[in-house]
This record gives sequence, C-alpha cells and structure tokens, in this order.
Amino acid sequence: MTVAARAVGFGLPLAVLIAWVLARYRFPGRSLLNALVHLPLVLPPVVTGWLLLIIFGIRGPVGSLLDAWFGVRLVFTSTGASLACAVMTFPVMVRSVRLSLETVDPGLELAARTLGAGRLDRLFNITLPLASPGILVGGIVAYATCLGEFGAVITFAANIPGETQTLPLAIYSALQIPGGEKQAADLSLVSLALALIGLLISEWAGKRLNAALGR
Repeated sequence: MTVAARAVGFGLPLAVLIAWVLARYRFPGRSLLNALVHLPLVLPPVVTGWLLLIIFGIRGPVGSLLDAWFGVRLVFTSTGASLACAVMTFPVMVRSVRLSLETVDPGLELAARTLGAGRLDRLFNITLPLASPGILVGGIVAYATCLGEFGAVITFAANIPGETQTLPLAIYSALQIPGGEKQAADLSLVSLALALIGLLISEWAGKRLNAALGR
C-alpha cells in the first residue's frame, strides 16, 4: 500500500499538469505528447518495466546520473516499484483529470479574467476546484490499479520480500511453493476486496463532489 500511495502522491500532480496542458492548449507535437502519455496503456507491462530498467538502471542515462550525483538508486527498490506503478497508472490519472477539465465552463474562466484574475489565480481558484471530481477519482482509481500492478514492477524492481514485493507479487510467490494455494487464495480475496472498495469509493466520491458543485 505504501508503494501505491507514493506512486499516486508523486504522479497525480504531474498528471494534473499534463492534463491541463492537453485540455487547454493547442501546439505542435500535442498529438505526440498525448500518444506518449497513453503509451503504457497499450504496451505490455513487462516492456514498460524493461524500458524503465534501460532508462533508470544503474547504467541507464538517467539512473547513472541519479546514482553519481545524489547516490539515488531506483532499480530493485521500493521507490523503483512506486515509479513503475506511477508510470503504469499515469494515463488513467491524466485521462480522468483531462475529461473533468474539459467539462469546466470556459465562460467562468473568461469572466474571472475580465475581473483581473491572473492565469494561476484562475487555475487554482476556478479550474482545479471545478475539476476536483476527476482529480479525486483519478487518484483513487490509480491507487487501486497500483495494488494490482505486476509486470512492470517485477521487471524493474524485482520481487524482494519486505522491500519491493507488492500484493500481486506475493500471490505469485505463494503459487510457486508447494501448498501455497491457500495463501494465494487469501491474498487474492484481499486484492479483490481492495479493488472493489477503491472503485466504490471513487464512484461515491465523484457523485458527492459533482453534487456539491451543482452538477
């Protein structure tokens, strides 16, 4: 759960920024940026994990710099597991936030602009509060999705008990040992319950926020 919380905590602010750019601006390369953001949705998770390993590994272009300059290693660590989860769920967060941003009435932003509100004032006082249902739902769904992520995590962060072992990896490990079926079944029920709770909470929270905003 800590891995999932960190993934959403670091990924959601960036997802809001990217969603805002995609929803509000037209520029050369916008389609390419949109495609890159959604790439993890169509790539096999193992391929995504392998790309992370190439980029953020000890000898990768980014990983080597992080290790040399800051002594930070992401590969085979819980932080790396969070990075893998964040990358895999990033498209979910961006899409949810972007759809919510596109429902915000541009007239409200224009009215605030005519009253002298700057771009950041409009963003933080009008746009983001009105888009809060999508932001909240995106974060909750991403968190629930992180709890089920397997391929990218095991490829980039490995399956280290007490360090990078997430719930799906624990289920996988239990199935590899004789007599581990019961433990795997118990963990699967926990995974099912957490996923269902996450989806129900996201649905409830979205409806409550929309009702509060008069939608």
